[in-house]
Amino acid sequence: MAKQIEGVSERILDCAKIEFLDKGYQDASLRAIAAAAKTSTNSIYVRFGDKEGLFSAIVEPVLNRMTEMFIKIQEEFHQMDSSAQAEKMTDYSDGGTSVLVDYMYKHLDEFRLLLDSSYGTRFHNFIDELVRIEVEYTYKYMEAVGYPERMGDAMTEKLLHIVTTSRFESIFEVIRHGMSREEAAEYIDLLCRYHRKGFFEVFGFGKEK
Repeated sequence: MAKQIEGVSERILDCAKIEFLDKGYQDASLRAIAAAAKTSTNSIYVRFGDKEGLFSAIVEPVLNRMTEMFIKIQEEFHQMDSSAQAEKMTDYSDGGTSVLVDYMYKHLDEFRLLLDSSYGTRFHNFIDELVRIEVEYTYKYMEAVGYPERMGDAMTEKLLHIVTTSRFESIFEVIRHGMSREEAAEYIDLLCRYHRKGFFEVFGFGKEK
């Protein structure tokens, strides 16, 4: 097997990021990426398999790390006893959201790709997995602190999924709107307060700090 030339993979990834950001996944050209990286399309196929493999090499490590961080935050909260969960839910939720937003801004190009350039790839609906995790742990929280039996009915299930999806879509809007990290912090604070008010209003349990 021929030895791969050092630095070519990095050049391909850098040029691919620019091409995908500019044209989106579907209209991006492997020929253009290869030319910009001063290599051949064959070298892209050898290293990354195909166009989606190349896109995946850029965004998947970042997305996987975010998902791991999100699950860790949820698990740490879930391991608290019920009284601590009830007392610290607001602070823990807001703090966890801030951690994720910080991570997004450290990997801004990758999240721009996921949000606006991933149509046609398996990453197009990446928010769905974050929503699934959030809904799962919201139910765990509600059970731990003693929410009413209504939490198990079909309407509640649909409502939680819809509002959680809305919340995550709204969080990622900070990137779509080109906000600075400082602007995003103010926006996220207002967004968290807005959704928390709705949560307590609908389920009628507990008080917002």
